[in-house]
This record gives sequence, C-alpha cells and structure tokens, in this order.
Amino acid sequence: MSPFSQCLVALRTRYGIRQGELAALVGYEQSYISALEVGLKGPPTAELVERICEGLSLSAEEKQRLHEALCASQRKFTIDVDAREDVYWMFRDLREQLSELSEVQVRMIRDVVRLRDPQNRQVLKPIRSVKRNRFKEATM
Repeated sequence: MSPFSQCLVALRTRYGIRQGELAALVGYEQSYISALEVGLKGPPTAELVERICEGLSLSAEEKQRLHEALCASQRKFTIDVDAREDVYWMFRDLREQLSELSEVQVRMIRDVVRLRDPQNRQVLKPIRSVKRNRFKEATM
C-alpha cells in the first residue's frame, strides 16, 4: 500500500467517517476513494488532496503529512536529461530488482541516499581505525 493510501485510511479512520461520506465531502464517487485506499489508483491530483484537507478540516500538520505522502507515492520517475550515465545504469538495476528487495535492503539504500542529502544536516563522524597491538599478534 502506498504512503498516500495508508495516510488517507488513517485520517478517515481517525475522523470516524466512511468512504462514502468522504466521497460526498470531496465530490467524488465512493468507488474512487476505495481504489485510492487500496492502491488501485495512483496518487490523486493536488486539487483532490486540497478537497480532502478542507472536507476533513485537517490541521496544518495533518495537511503536511498528507502532501508528503502524496509526493512519496508517485509511481513514475523521470531521470534528468543531464544525469550521468552511471545513474541510468543504477536505476535500471534498481528497477529490475525492486520487487525482490528485502526491508533491510530498502532501508540500506535509503540510508545511503540520505548520506548526501543537503537537507540532512546530521554530521557523520569519520570511522576511526583501530590500532592493533603488534606484540599480541607476534605471540599468537
């Protein structure tokens, strides 16, 4: 299930309304809301997201979370024209293996990507080398 689908279900549940009620609030069919929630439909337009925010009277934090989930749920990806060749190969490899990646592998890839993220202001400490005691090694 996409981040948007999960967020929408959580919000609707938190506010205690049914899919049909949400559909009436935003002016869409209940079947479309259902398809969004189970992930059969891709992420909706920004206009629908705004209608959901207004219909549920979401807080600023909830609105931000829903918009972030919308952004994270995009299924299509375009590589910039000026990307290096190795970026294309990396994405080909990732695309071919995507359905087989474990949770640990996904977490590791995300951690590696965040290392260079300018928004991540966390200072990474250099790895210290450990000096071995040469006397112990010689006697072993």
